[in-house]
Amino acid sequence: MTESGPERSCGAFFDAMHAFAPSRPAIVSSVILGLGKLPMRRREFIRLLGSTLAAQAIPAKAQELRVRTVGLLMGFANDAEAKARVEAFEKGLEIEGWSLGQNLRIEYRYAEGDSVRMKALAKELVELKPDCILGHSTPVVTALMQATRTIPIVFVSVADPVGSGFVASMARPGGNMTGFTIFPATITGKYLSMLKEMVPQLVRAAILYNPDSAPAAGTFFLTPFTDAAKEFKVQPITAQVRNPAEIESAIAKLGREPKSGLIVMPDNFTSVHRKLIISLAAQFRIPTIYPYRYFAEEGGLLSDGVDTSDLFRRAAEYASRILRGAKPADLPVRAPTKFELVVNLRTAKALGIVIPKMLLAAADQVIE
Repeated sequence: MTESGPERSCGAFFDAMHAFAPSRPAIVSSVILGLGKLPMRRREFIRLLGSTLAAQAIPAKAQELRVRTVGLLMGFANDAEAKARVEAFEKGLEIEGWSLGQNLRIEYRYAEGDSVRMKALAKELVELKPDCILGHSTPVVTALMQATRTIPIVFVSVADPVGSGFVASMARPGGNMTGFTIFPATITGKYLSMLKEMVPQLVRAAILYNPDSAPAAGTFFLTPFTDAAKEFKVQPITAQVRNPAEIESAIAKLGREPKSGLIVMPDNFTSVHRKLIISLAAQFRIPTIYPYRYFAEEGGLLSDGVDTSDLFRRAAEYASRILRGAKPADLPVRAPTKFELVVNLRTAKALGIVIPKMLLAAADQVIE
């Protein structure tokens, strides 16, 4: 006996449905099993199939259309260096499939190295209830941690996330934070070694920092510095500064002592006041090592540090994963992978310093 009427129509549509949705076997099977042996007209069958497929498609479509918000809190002022880092973050997000003005909005805030301003801006961003926040530097992330323990935070340029209480461990952060570290504590010992190499007659070296904004009030970097000073038989000096007047006083005092050198600790404060520090080091003819490329590009003798733009590009990947449902607690803290050594030969010549050939050979950029 041949099929006819509704039974034949339903059988044909069962076959058509399998052909139409081969990538959705679960949907097809659930519809067919749900039908059982109940008689059904073709129109009813189409209605059921359409509603089932639509129900499966809506959540994914809604997720695509929803505009996500990322808060961004920089420790710097909105200067050229901050803009370069923000641009790297934006490009990283674009690579991950996010488009500003379409499925992504970024709320930008700049703390200008001011701890009071950081706290106010952190609170302001948290009140906006963004899907994720990017926090730049230890003092900024400290302010964000005080403002929220629930909104996901990706940090960059943080020296000691475990010691600062941001994460439980590097491999398993726990909580609502993860991100990218900047310098190991031993970097200041390396800086002193480089100073001694450039200035063999070095007698004393000062390390300049703001205890209110440096990691662990500066102690994170101090032990390797003092240990290296003992090794090289150099007098270690801690120069704590909190404002421009104290910067000028500390560098002027050091400049009155012959055979002195200076190390600038990685810190929002020293970055914000870099023009003053570079100018005073030149005025008092003090060989100085800096933590970031832009110090040497703006006239400093030598910088040795991390490619910070690369950190912001990598942070975009973590932010994207969080926007798509990942939890910071499950994303391990990552270390920097790109470094850059910059030597300013113009400044070396002005100071009467001959840069060792080994340092020049290792430099990523030589400014002549």
